Amino acid sequence: MFSAVRNRMKSVKNIQKITKAMKMVAASKLRSAQVRTENSRGLWQPFAALLGDSPSVDVKKNVIITISSDKGLCGGINSTSVKFSKALHKITSGPDKETKYVIVGEKGKVQLVRHSKKDIELTIAEVQKNPLNYTQVAVIADHILKNVEYDALRIVFNKFRSVVQFIPTVTTVLSPEIVERESESGGKLGDLDSYETEGAETKGEILQNLAEFQFSCVLYSAALENACSELGARMSAMDSSSRNAGQMLDRLTLTYNRTRQASITTELIEIISGASALTG
Repeated sequence: MFSAVRNRMKSVKNIQKITKAMKMVAASKLRSAQVRTENSRGLWQPFAALLGDSPSVDVKKNVIITISSDKGLCGGINSTSVKFSKALHKITSGPDKETKYVIVGEKGKVQLVRHSKKDIELTIAEVQKNPLNYTQVAVIADHILKNVEYDALRIVFNKFRSVVQFIPTVTTVLSPEIVERESESGGKLGDLDSYETEGAETKGEILQNLAEFQFSCVLYSAALENACSELGARMSAMDSSSRNAGQMLDRLTLTYNRTRQASITTELIEIISGASALTG
């Protein structure tokens, strides 16, 4: 009994050391990631002002880009992204419509492959193996554009608000053809014709370049937001785990002391009874 409790206490202490270390690592990385994330928000905002962010535009070919982490132990951010992606897939699907997944991150792939394997067009893992930079994400964006056909790209990620709060967010990037169609129909993008352009490029070529650059900027910002949310969630989860380990250790210590005290009391009673029997 004693050895079993002692082994359990030793195991819990080791786990508590690991969770505390993971919390400290996440906290040390969080500040710099938060600064980079806040700075990146200025990249895609001009595109939202120019081309809009139109999630309600009705298109036939939708591609949902689900951004998740490659590592676990970070709370529910991956489950949240997957649930949001599934709901979006249900909304954008229809008889004459096609909706596919592009999954960035191993954890999102593991969850979505169980139920939606036939709808997964592309998977990309180990994005965060090295510190994120725009060049790296631009290569991934180019790879996605070359391998999928789309009318609308819908990027699902967790937007960082604080260490304990992240918001599931969807950003829509339309194809140049859809942007031109919406512009000609006088919708929200009808103001595009009021801009003057320089050079010999046609309107289609300009929209093509804008769409590609917009997608790479949005994907870069989304990846940073999700990475920052992951660190915040991991820091919070490891803090909770450390506290739970401490509470479990207190209960095990109490059990160990009570069992030890009961054993000592039993031995004393046996010694006293034996001595009384000898003297009697």
